[in-house]
Amino acid sequence: MKADIHPDYHEINVVMTDGSTFKTRSTLGKPGDTLRLDIDPKSHPAWTGVQKLLDPGGQIAKFNKRFASFGLKR
Repeated sequence: MKADIHPDYHEINVVMTDGSTFKTRSTLGKPGDTLRLDIDPKSHPAWTGVQKLLDPGGQIAKFNKRFASFGLKR
């Protein structure tokens, strides 16, 4: 490997959505930095089976209005 072209690989702390923590190695930030997760296997719908419908800005209503002429009803 060439010298001085790879980022520093060091230990960081990871905080899950439920507050549990673990240590891993990463190139993120500086040694000892903390990565706080917004989504993880304990909260993501793909693993939990619970889905929330978020409609920021009425995008679903806008979609339904735009394609209402196709005659597909839910």
